[in-house]
This record gives sequence, C-alpha cells and structure tokens, in this order.
Amino acid sequence: MRPLADAVYGFIFYEVSILGAQVPLIVVWLVAGGVFFTSYLRFVNVRGFAQAVRILSGKYRRPGDPGEISQFQALTTAVSGTVGIGNIASVAVAISVGGPGATFWMIVAGLLGMSTKFAECTLGVLYRKNHADGSVSGGPMYYLSRGLADRGLPRLGKALGVFYAASIVVGCVGIGNMFQSNQATAILLDVLGNSVLSANAWILGVVLAVLVGVVIVGGIRSIANTTEKLVPGMALLYVGSALAVIAVNADRVPWAFAAIWNGAFGAEGIAGGALGVAILGFRRAVFSNEAGLGSAAIAHSTAQTAKPVSEGYVALLEPFIDTVVICTMTALVIITTVYDPLTAGGAASGIELTARAFATAVSWAPAALAVFALLFAYSTMLAWSYYGLKAFTYLVGQGRARDLGFKLFFCICVVVGSSVELTALLDFSDALVFVIAIPNLAGLYFLAPVVKREMENYRP
Repeated sequence: MRPLADAVYGFIFYEVSILGAQVPLIVVWLVAGGVFFTSYLRFVNVRGFAQAVRILSGKYRRPGDPGEISQFQALTTAVSGTVGIGNIASVAVAISVGGPGATFWMIVAGLLGMSTKFAECTLGVLYRKNHADGSVSGGPMYYLSRGLADRGLPRLGKALGVFYAASIVVGCVGIGNMFQSNQATAILLDVLGNSVLSANAWILGVVLAVLVGVVIVGGIRSIANTTEKLVPGMALLYVGSALAVIAVNADRVPWAFAAIWNGAFGAEGIAGGALGVAILGFRRAVFSNEAGLGSAAIAHSTAQTAKPVSEGYVALLEPFIDTVVICTMTALVIITTVYDPLTAGGAASGIELTARAFATAVSWAPAALAVFALLFAYSTMLAWSYYGLKAFTYLVGQGRARDLGFKLFFCICVVVGSSVELTALLDFSDALVFVIAIPNLAGLYFLAPVVKREMENYRP
C-alpha cells in the first residue's frame, strides 16, 4: 500500500517551482476553475448572493417540487461535509508558515470557489436521477455521464462518471471517515488525559461509530434533519467564541488587518515570498471548501426544487460560510493573539496553535475547542457517508441490502480509524479525493454553456 500511496499522492500533489514558490498543480487546477467560472458567469458569486439568501428564506418554496430535503437542509448537509478539523488546525498551519497574508488569499480563493460551487450544484440538480420511490441520486457521476452524453460524448461521460464514483468511494473511507475519527479520538484523549481510554482508543471509536450509525441508517432525510440543527449551532458557537476572543484583543485588530494586507503582497521571504503566501492561502481554501471536487453536488442534488439554478444559488453560500467566515475567524483569532512574526514557521502549529490562541481569553478554551473539533469531525462523517453511498450505488446499483452493507462498512471504518495508524491508506484516499477534481472540472468546462443557459433562463 505504501508505494502505491506514495505514487498516487506524488502525482496528485506534484509541485512545480514558480518564482521560488512550490506550487501544487492540483491547486492551480482548482483555482483556475474558480477564476474561469467567476468570469464566465459574470461574477455570479457576487450578483447571486442576495438571491441565495432570498431562496433560503423560503420565499420561492413550492411543496410539490421534486426532491427529498429542503434547500436549507441540503446546504447544511453540504456545509457539514466541508467544515471539519481543517478549519481549526490547517488554517493555523497556513498562518504559522505563510504569515497573516495567507488569510487574504484564502478569502480570495473562497470567493472564487463560490462560482464553481454554483456551476456544480446547478448541474447536480439538472441531471439528477429521480427514482420511483421518490428518492433522488445525483452528483458529478450523473452530470458527467448524462451531461456529456447530451453533448455528444457518451463514452467519455460514462468513463469519467465511473472513475469519479470509484475514486470517491475510496476517498470517503479515508478523508471523510478514518481521518476524522482518528483526529477526533486524538483530541478527546488529549482532553481526558491519562486514562484507561488512552490504551483503548477503539472504545471511543465504537461510541463515534454508534453516533454516526444511528443517523446515517435513516438515509439523507435523517442526515439532513441532524445537520440542519447541528451545523448552524456549531457554526454560530464557533464564530461567536472567535469574535469574543477578537473583542478581548480589539486593540490588535487594526494591526491584524494591516498585517494581512501587507503580508499578502509583500515578499517577506516566507515560503517563497508573496507568491508562496498566496499559494498557502489558496491551498488552505480549496482543500477546505472543496469547490471543484463536486462532492457537495451529491447533497445539493437532493434539494426540493424544480429549478436547478435556484440550488446553484444556495450552494454558492457554502464556500462563503466555510472559508470566508469560519476559516477567517480562526485566522483572526491567531493573528490577534499568539502570532509572532519573529517565530513564524516554528514548532507550534495546527490545533495546538489555535488552542493557545483561544486560551489567551479563557483558560478552559482548549477544552471548548476540542468540543468544536469533535462536532466538526462528526458532521463531516455524516455527509461523507452519504457521498460514498451514492457513489457506491452508482457503481453497483440501488438496493436496500447494498445500502445497509455500505453503511455498516462505513461505521466499522470509524472504529478502525480511531485506533489504528493507517498513514498509507489515508494518503492514498486523500489523493483520490483530489484526483476527482480532474474529471469533475474537465466535465464542468464541457458543460459550462449549459450552466450559462440555465442561469440566463432562470426565473424565480
């Protein structure tokens, strides 16, 4: 497994040197998609924001529209899949290595990703498959196969759809399951200190698996009913806590914004200068909000709407919430508290640095941060269980026994991930999650005229 994992990981995250900065080509591919769709769709990320809010308010809701869950539930389910431990830990890494300037480029990438999400989720609803029992299947595997067939490329569409589905099945086991349970368990053990659980981490894994299982056994409706309560609550609590810490250090806020701006364009010699800082910010953003991967379209495809573009508008809020709001809050907490330009790139990084930042306000903040991390990990597992299931049934067909078998397997992986070191498997699945950006964005370029046509013909 290790040689294969290294080969795939090295291919996906292959870096080239540009002006002294090491640039992963997959990041360039994802950011280029955001730039293209922002331009091609005439800044829909800005123009469509107000309409997205109006749609979420229920102003245009029609009870008889096809779909399984409300548009708000579809959004919370998709957000639960993107808001994870990376919003706490990986942002800290970007700041500690690249300085405050990485925050600026993180926000820019988040704004660009809004346009890509609009395109993905519009197509997700447009090409979704409605089953006789009222259930829905959608996502990139469907709009790649069906959409490209409509464009006269049926063989290419089918091949890309199968490749996408197979990759996300494997990927969901790692990044959407084992990684989350592994990190959640590690954080819990750190908070609990030395105890009998330290040598029996699998016990916590079993608890997590049961908590995941009781929700996902009920399908997308059960997942949506959970995320519509969990996601807004945990997001508001986290943002509120961050704002409280920032308020305590209000005198440093002007300096923080100046440091973000100057760091974004100043060649400070960190990670290759200004370009290196930009790459760090872009990388954190695209890895967090998943714009260009197409995974969120699987959740948004289930939304109750007869107008695909309406769900595209709702979906563009997702990178805004994940990256522009939550990731930025983490960055501001760190910059206004513990960040020191003289020690940038030091040993303290990841969740340790974020915990130190929150602890400057209240001593028990690290424990609260651990709870946030646990909730973020848990919600991510719920969403990715559904992504993996839909990809799995795309490959093998619908069936109650198959559904239950996959869900059982997913829960077993939660236990395994919590107690076993599986670096090779996690690297392999991580790479496969990002390799899906290649067929997904290639398909989106082919289908871009379809998205534009739907947008221009849209009437609320």
